[in-house]
Amino acid sequence: MNKRFLKCAGRCSIAFIALIGLYFLIAFCCSRITVNVNPSNAKEVTIYIMTNGLHTDIIVPAVNTEMNWTKEISYKNTLEADSTYQFLAFGWGDKKFYLETPEFSDLKLSNGLRAISGLSTSAMHTTYYKNILEDASCKKIIISKAQYRQLIDYVLNSFKKDEAGHLIKVKSNIHYDIGDAFYEAKGSYSIFKTCNTWANAALKACGQRSCLWTIFDTGIFLKYRQ
Repeated sequence: MNKRFLKCAGRCSIAFIALIGLYFLIAFCCSRITVNVNPSNAKEVTIYIMTNGLHTDIIVPAVNTEMNWTKEISYKNTLEADSTYQFLAFGWGDKKFYLETPEFSDLKLSNGLRAISGLSTSAMHTTYYKNILEDASCKKIIISKAQYRQLIDYVLNSFKKDEAGHLIKVKSNIHYDIGDAFYEAKGSYSIFKTCNTWANAALKACGQRSCLWTIFDTGIFLKYRQ
């Protein structure tokens, strides 16, 4: 009986490891396949993608002729941001993970497992910036006004809204810096939809170079390596 159990357990372990390996192999391959290889569009609106090494944000003008984000994402919900902050970053993710793990030193196994389970709620982390510096972790993309409107629709559709159609601020005093705030978002984080999957889909939505599918930031930024 013990031998049979050990044999079964061994096979299950091998199958589990094989599935994990297959998952990462598919993720790697899909992230190297480029969608919208050569986008052709008017150069009218400057946006950015930015990574902290793990997580990708989409950065847009705080105010322009196409959208005034400050009407829904109020400076008042931040600690110190004001009209001198010209850019706004969006990052979708697991709400509990966001609020309880401001730094990876705060990571708890329970929060990590809950995040990848697909059973928890999500939040949008919004951050105002005065200026954006383009470097290896921050890339400029110039799109048309029509494409920017597509991006606006994608981002807005990722938020939960109240009965009046307004964005809903998360009831928390947690801030990562002086210009950020959290809002309720749609969907659930999982091993198939991560913060980088969301950001990659945002680039797809506005017709820019993106991965077929990705769970990491690496594949996205490879598309914009000079």
